[in-house]
Amino acid sequence: MNTKPSGLAGKHAVVTGGGSGIGAATAEALLRTGARVTLMGRDLTRLHAQREALRALGEVACASVDVTEEAAVAAAFEQAGPVDVLINNAGQAQAAPFTQTDIALWQRMLDVNLTGVFLCTRAVLPGMLERGYGRIVNVASTAGQIGYAYVAAYCAAKHGVVGLTRALALEVATKGITVNAVCPGYTETELLRASLDQITSKTSRSEQEARSILLRYNPQHRFVAPEEVANAALWLCMPGSAAITGQSISVSGGEVT
Repeated sequence: MNTKPSGLAGKHAVVTGGGSGIGAATAEALLRTGARVTLMGRDLTRLHAQREALRALGEVACASVDVTEEAAVAAAFEQAGPVDVLINNAGQAQAAPFTQTDIALWQRMLDVNLTGVFLCTRAVLPGMLERGYGRIVNVASTAGQIGYAYVAAYCAAKHGVVGLTRALALEVATKGITVNAVCPGYTETELLRASLDQITSKTSRSEQEARSILLRYNPQHRFVAPEEVANAALWLCMPGSAAITGQSISVSGGEVT
């Protein structure tokens, strides 16, 4: 007997940055509710490996795309076909003091974290409007809700994602489409590993000391698990959450309230 939940049965979900971390966890959560999933990202080898890990749960496809390139995004989504659920998860973080933030770093943070969300959303929205149904979840960050020192460009981009979320949600509020953001705190992903490496390489601190520095922001004194972010994203996609739109939900152990 098939006991798979049917909350998203028959729906097609695209997860950008789906090869690892929050993206991979969200793809798994979507598959477990009956959706079919297309993983998108730059590293096709990684995407294929993730597809193999998930294929026992349902139908999984892969598409290589750089979300910062307009033509590449258009081609990838044309190949993917109609999309019912879009998880804009692709992102990148890089730290630097403001006086050492050059235009290249600034533009890269905006391109990956904000323009990528815009391009992918623009690719799926016409079809969602035509069908009168859609769920868009943008993976932002607590950096889109509050400020952090030394990541001004990243904070600016993630604040932009939250603003885009709120504005678009109002535009499509009567069209059967919801647009929300999840805002993780420090999460056990490759981005966290990069942050820890940066702290240890630029200071004399050990990895444990670096972890303690980052954990001071979390009232629960722990890092968030990718599955916890995925659960929040999944909830926003389910039929029972149709009245939730334009929201930025913090998944941060109480860091942002």
